[in-house]
Amino acid sequence: MTIRYAPNGSRPTVDPMTTPAARPAAPDTAERDWRAPAAACTTVVLWASAFVSIRSAGEAYSPGALALGRLLAGTLALGAILLVRREGLPSRAAWPGIIGSGLLWFGLYMVALNWGEQLVDAGTAAMLVNIGPILIALLGAGLLGEGLPRRLLVGMAVSFGGAAVVGLSMSEHGGSSVLGVVLCLVAAVTYAGGVVSQKPALRHGSALQITTFGCLIGTVACLPFSGVLVSEAADAPLSATLNMVYLGVFPTALAFTTWAYALARTTAGRMGATTYAVPALVVLMSWLLLDEVPALLTVAGGLLCLAGVAVSRTRSRRARAAAEPAH
Repeated sequence: MTIRYAPNGSRPTVDPMTTPAARPAAPDTAERDWRAPAAACTTVVLWASAFVSIRSAGEAYSPGALALGRLLAGTLALGAILLVRREGLPSRAAWPGIIGSGLLWFGLYMVALNWGEQLVDAGTAAMLVNIGPILIALLGAGLLGEGLPRRLLVGMAVSFGGAAVVGLSMSEHGGSSVLGVVLCLVAAVTYAGGVVSQKPALRHGSALQITTFGCLIGTVACLPFSGVLVSEAADAPLSATLNMVYLGVFPTALAFTTWAYALARTTAGRMGATTYAVPALVVLMSWLLLDEVPALLTVAGGLLCLAGVAVSRTRSRRARAAAEPAH
């Protein structure tokens, strides 16, 4: 930079031709870094809590009725928030993904999972449904062009091994049926398809919009169970109904919105791998809330799940260097 002094002693001037370019302001890395992981953690914790609530509500409500009641509560909560925020409708380009995720994930997945968990033990269900993140990574690579980083594959392999250990330690001999296994596999496939359908839609609408209307589509798809829901609600204990409402407001309305927020900011494969933390949290919550003391093998499997998630969420040194802003 060159400073020139005027001959009459007036204020010096700066020669712009020799002044170095101003350094661009660094992005707000704190804001960029913590919100998406916090949203993902919120989702994982609430989805883990759903297993405890489903166990209670499922004693009084059939699979279809429970899914419809949960979706109705979620749609009402999301619709109210959407009206308050005045976000309106997403763009037309978002609707194929909204309809796909609404039918597959909010609709068919919830019914299949509720039904499957009544026919197989919790451990077998956990193992089968945890095929979902693997399918998400494969579909994300094939349909969304996300790629399959080595650390993601290693982390998912470790986490799936942990989920298998948790499942084996919790399985009850003779507690599974062929239909139950098929239903859990259907749940895994529809879960993966719903996530991959939702990802492109998030480019054309907010997380709240995509979640609200996806939940609405799922509710409409489950309306054939409305008669069963009404009749079962008349005889169900208050605790079961409250658990159903909880499932709709928190693990559905809140957790699916925080999921969509985080999914819009990372790949479908990485988000899917994050859900491998759910089995570990379910074991912890069952211990704290239901006095179900886990076996050492169960604890070991849960730790493997968490270790795999940690590996899958890290990036190589080269990727970190590429992501850092230039100075």
